[in-house]
Amino acid sequence: MDRDGSGKRTPSGDTSIARSISARIEEACGLARAIDLDVVQAGAVPVKAVRPSTLVGSGKVDEIAGIVKSQEVGLVIVDHPLSPVQQRNLEKAWNCKVLDRTGLILEIFGARARTREGRLQVELAHLNYQRGRLVRQWTHLERQRGGLGKTGGPGETQIEADRRLLQDRILRLERDLEKVRKTRDLHRAKRKKTPVPVVALVGYTNAGKSTLFNRLTGAGVFAKDLLFATLDPTLRQLELPQGQKVILSDTVGFVSNLPTTLVAAFRATLEEVIEADLILHVRDIADPDTRAQAEDVYTILAQLGIAQDGHDRVVEVWNKTDRLEPEALASMREVKTGEAAPILVSALTGDGVDQLLKEIAARTGADENPLTVTIRPADLGRLPWIYQNSQVLAREDMEDGAVCLTLRAAGAVREKLEAIGRR
Repeated sequence: MDRDGSGKRTPSGDTSIARSISARIEEACGLARAIDLDVVQAGAVPVKAVRPSTLVGSGKVDEIAGIVKSQEVGLVIVDHPLSPVQQRNLEKAWNCKVLDRTGLILEIFGARARTREGRLQVELAHLNYQRGRLVRQWTHLERQRGGLGKTGGPGETQIEADRRLLQDRILRLERDLEKVRKTRDLHRAKRKKTPVPVVALVGYTNAGKSTLFNRLTGAGVFAKDLLFATLDPTLRQLELPQGQKVILSDTVGFVSNLPTTLVAAFRATLEEVIEADLILHVRDIADPDTRAQAEDVYTILAQLGIAQDGHDRVVEVWNKTDRLEPEALASMREVKTGEAAPILVSALTGDGVDQLLKEIAARTGADENPLTVTIRPADLGRLPWIYQNSQVLAREDMEDGAVCLTLRAAGAVREKLEAIGRR
């Protein structure tokens, strides 16, 4: 299945949308510029058969070597996973540093991390990446330890020692991140006791999430036209037009072919998305590649256990409408995605934000009057579901064992609770 131009799910023989070559090149250049690299040349290299030693054929290796030498290039980025052997051989052939896609994203994450949690997650992902590249990293590891004074190259014993050092550090980081996860769990538990819905922003990197976050909350989060401008999660309180409050969470942007090690390392951060009452999927609707980007986001959400079809927690927010021609914008207003229309906004100008706030209120039950429901003793097993799917404002335990709840809920959940209360 893939999405047509409207964003609807449509039958197809393929399970994904092919990203255009020009879009992939532009994104790779954007990743490079995100850490202030000067891109002197970029292009696509057709690979008919993968070479285990160098990925591409010897002729192309020699051609790129000539470009590197003539333009005095210090770094070549290959927007594709490289094995340790391929990376090593290409660095030798080109006489410069080589980074693959994962290595480049790790460099960006390292530059963006500001909190202790962010730095821990980046280091964990980086060490897992390094594990398979110990031979080429040996000198670096020795420098970190202060050196052993050996004059020869590393032997098998030394590499094994380095592996143990890496593994020990990885285990320590995982323990530290587990503490972070437990702390976040405690914070979420406290938030649930004070029933305030949590709304999470997700989306492809550079879709405008942080700009929208700032527009809604006035938080002043770093928002720039850069890939991965936001890395560390940010939580702020948002007051809706009816006076009700929700917590808005801005998270790291997603990207195509995001390595599974990065998804795993950032799971503590992404759990804010998993536990959210409402997920706003922010799309750069003016980007020609928006359909493929949306598929990438849904792929990662699926890895987090959030299904795409029929998930009433996910609302699509089509951002950057200020970049559209009036005719294109008018036609998009007629589009549906699933059961609900997307919310069209411009985080830059504020257009459509009022409608978005109304949608948030409707989806979180903030626009509904409080509902009082009495749960009979025989139905107390429903309490966990009620707490998970509604905003409980007050609770009174009755002498006969029944529980009286005052709560807010929307849509089908409210109807079900009303039916329970009528029994």
